[in-house]
Amino acid sequence: MKKLFTIFLAFILTTGVTIADEGMWLPFLIKNKIVTMQKMGLKLSADQIYSVNQACLKDAIVHFGGGCTGELISDKGLLITNHHCGFSQIQSHSSVEHDYLRDGFWAKTLEEELPNKDLSVKFLLKMEDVTESVLLGTQGVKEESERDAIIKKNIKTITDRAITDNGIQAKIESIYYGNQYILYLYEVFTDVRLVGAPPSSIGKFGGDTDNWMWPRHTGDFSIFRIYANKENKPASYSKDNVPYKPKKFFTISAKGVKENDFTFVYGYPGRTQQYIVSEAVKYITDVSNPHKINLRTIRLNIQNEEMNKSQAIRIKYAAKNANVANAWKKWQGEKGGLIRLKTVEKKKSYELKFNEWAKNRPEYSSVVEKLIAAYKEIEPYSFANDYFSEAVNANESFKFAGSVNSELGKMATKSNDQKIETLKSLFADYFKDYYNVIDKKTFIALMNEYNKNISDNFKPDYYLELLEIYKSTEALADYLFDTSVFTDESKSLTTLNSENFEVLLLSDPFTKLFKAFAESNSKKIKPFLDKKNGEIAILYRTYMKGLLEFDKMRSFYPDANSTLRITYGKVRGYSPRDAVDYKYYTTLDGIMEKDNPEIYDYNIPQKLRDLYNAKDYGTWAVNGTIPVCFVATNHTSGGNSGSPVIDSNGYLVGLNFDRAWEGTMSDIEFDPKVCRNITLDIRYVLFILDKLAGADNILNEIKIVR
Repeated sequence: MKKLFTIFLAFILTTGVTIADEGMWLPFLIKNKIVTMQKMGLKLSADQIYSVNQACLKDAIVHFGGGCTGELISDKGLLITNHHCGFSQIQSHSSVEHDYLRDGFWAKTLEEELPNKDLSVKFLLKMEDVTESVLLGTQGVKEESERDAIIKKNIKTITDRAITDNGIQAKIESIYYGNQYILYLYEVFTDVRLVGAPPSSIGKFGGDTDNWMWPRHTGDFSIFRIYANKENKPASYSKDNVPYKPKKFFTISAKGVKENDFTFVYGYPGRTQQYIVSEAVKYITDVSNPHKINLRTIRLNIQNEEMNKSQAIRIKYAAKNANVANAWKKWQGEKGGLIRLKTVEKKKSYELKFNEWAKNRPEYSSVVEKLIAAYKEIEPYSFANDYFSEAVNANESFKFAGSVNSELGKMATKSNDQKIETLKSLFADYFKDYYNVIDKKTFIALMNEYNKNISDNFKPDYYLELLEIYKSTEALADYLFDTSVFTDESKSLTTLNSENFEVLLLSDPFTKLFKAFAESNSKKIKPFLDKKNGEIAILYRTYMKGLLEFDKMRSFYPDANSTLRITYGKVRGYSPRDAVDYKYYTTLDGIMEKDNPEIYDYNIPQKLRDLYNAKDYGTWAVNGTIPVCFVATNHTSGGNSGSPVIDSNGYLVGLNFDRAWEGTMSDIEFDPKVCRNITLDIRYVLFILDKLAGADNILNEIKIVR
């Protein structure tokens, strides 16, 4: 089976028609795309991009923190990624006295580099098609539960066998909705230290206003270093650890890019849904995204109002605010793009053609009809679940009460002293970035939306009883926030110092509310969602298999699933609207045009103004200015943040950090006219390191070609 499917996959990869530069390709199959890439300008071989027998570009790339990408830029473990990828680490080291978010941070020596709790990076060692082994014993098995059990057992056997050393992680991911399985073997490093970051007025320049937008002028980078033990192997943080010696690191090119230059992005895109049916897109466009956008707008308005009043509150909520805003703006662009492209209508038309082809093929004849019916059945439950995630569980005290409840369950066999020590650490981390006023205002606003839009059938009985007692969300909030230990640090300390601390925590009104929602969801929502999503997954497995047979001239690249992928394209501007033509690049001149000391997100450091006024650009000037960002046609997604943008010679020319807003529907439909990945030009990074930070130690460590 493996052989047959791999041959078929290779066939569609080499003969299928790819629309423009669309696609997120598996590195171990890059030989099937290398000719196309070379015709577009690439000068590397397939083995220089991916190999298990020699050092190659994959060995210079890491999955950073589980949600971003980073790349090695020196032989001493120096790693560069986006500022927003390292934002929570930068924030965790910041205080009013040492505001690294505002002022930036630059370690001049190894001793000054800052360790980061719970931050890890992992290198892909190899990937391998294990479909045959995973599906061994499933042929002829009709019961899906029995088939799943066999697959899980096979996966455990394969991954257990693959792990041969400490620090090695093995994971098997399915692609094409379970029609194929890939083994990924990683080496994981947990001692990763902060080396440098520009001020947020550079690294986050433009804030939420410019997020997802082009033209862009954001210096979105931060620098870390990976440490290993003296054998160059993964090790927990220790003062005895030494900088990691990578198999490969990127040479940086200061030559820059010009329009129509070939580029490719090598990173870890998160999740895409290219092959979902029309009814699923309709729910996203008409129901889910509009409501989620509204709920996040409410949260952001409350946070922004309070953050503008106080530097201390701004620091506390900087990372939270950025996290809320990121998806909020993406969903707006996605919704608009899907409507503009008429994606629902296109998919309906495609499904009609598929059904016509499938009508005499019993395996596929009713699969689309069943998928659409399943989505219609699941919609009210999905809607209730969306509101639980974006309204109920978005409340800080509610969510933290759930975390404490879970932690107490894990510590059931530990002594009280051990429990108290763990809980005090949890509470300290929580209250470090907590502000009661924001939490209470948010609770009232979000729960009012929840009450208005969700049927009582989905609400917990205990919650309905509370509303009956207190008559309004405002009065209920007064009771909860006046009583709970999760809203007041002094109350939490008093509670943790009590002999019956566990009883008090478990009887806290927010804990009781969390348990009520958890129990209600487990009875009223989750069983149905699990059942129908299971049915939908099985239907998609059949539908995807049918699509591969039906449309043999189409390149069916697998959906992104947070595994290493390659996407390629060309540097190119675009025209999003009538009479609007965007260039492919931005410069320091645009930063100065936006500079505004009255607006936090546009208030650049005075030193940058001075450098601009003196035209003190060092060796990094291009046509009397400094390049800042550029756009290209690479197909990227969330998770590609921090990915290396690589030129035809394999040199690092930039850091991927965003997509143009008009093209954020590319997770579902790629539009070559407007889908653009936004890249930080590496020359702006070099300029900042040199002239603003004076980070000669970093510049002397990296290899630059001009």
